[in-house]
Amino acid sequence: MKIDLNSDMGEGFGPYRLCDDEAMMKIVSSANIACGFHGGDPDTMGRMVRLSKQNGVGIGAHPGLPDRLGFGRREIPFQADELRQQMLYQLGALMAIARAERVTVSHISFHAAMGNMINRDPVLADLMMDAIATVDANLVVFVTAGSEIQQAARRARLKTLALFLADRAYDAEGRLVTRGLPGAVIKDEAAVRARVRKFLLDGNVETIDGAVIAMPGRSILVHSDTPGALELAGIVRSEIEAAGATLAPAAELAD
Repeated sequence: MKIDLNSDMGEGFGPYRLCDDEAMMKIVSSANIACGFHGGDPDTMGRMVRLSKQNGVGIGAHPGLPDRLGFGRREIPFQADELRQQMLYQLGALMAIARAERVTVSHISFHAAMGNMINRDPVLADLMMDAIATVDANLVVFVTAGSEIQQAARRARLKTLALFLADRAYDAEGRLVTRGLPGAVIKDEAAVRARVRKFLLDGNVETIDGAVIAMPGRSILVHSDTPGALELAGIVRSEIEAAGATLAPAAELAD
């Protein structure tokens, strides 16, 4: 069994950093690189691309809303085409930086509010996926299993990779519990270890209210801004290896 371990990275800007990106790159198999709107900047993007190249890590675009103060987690009522152009602007920037380093962008993972807005609107989801397919039909789209983004990506003939978020709680419908609610962000090391083990061995997860639901996926995400993210990512990797699985970047696992 092969599993991708990914993290959202390069989400600081200028001299400000959220986590030890250099150390995280030695743990993960795919990096979702912030593209300058909710976090990141050209210099940080270049540094992330070079680190990915040095460590054999798959390179992904992580576009978000233009809202640094809200870290891209506040919804802003943009028109559909505005969101399309914002996404293309960020994806294109990372693709150019990667090409200058003689590597390619292999996947795209929407950040926070941008992803939530797309997942609620089938028309917007189709618009975004068609744009991605036009730019590069080989890009893998990170998705939640059964989501509007996954369905739209398939309609656009794009490959997808379903995610399990190791550090976020789910409700009984398989949706992420809203940040800010008690228990929504999971940072206890023992809890993360147990969740990942259950996912790897049983293919399911315990919800915030104690139910057990199926959790399809071939990729595990650890947010770099979760407290103790580096230690949590190390725990996830150790559980992957203990389960007899091997790490592989997103491009090798998508369907």
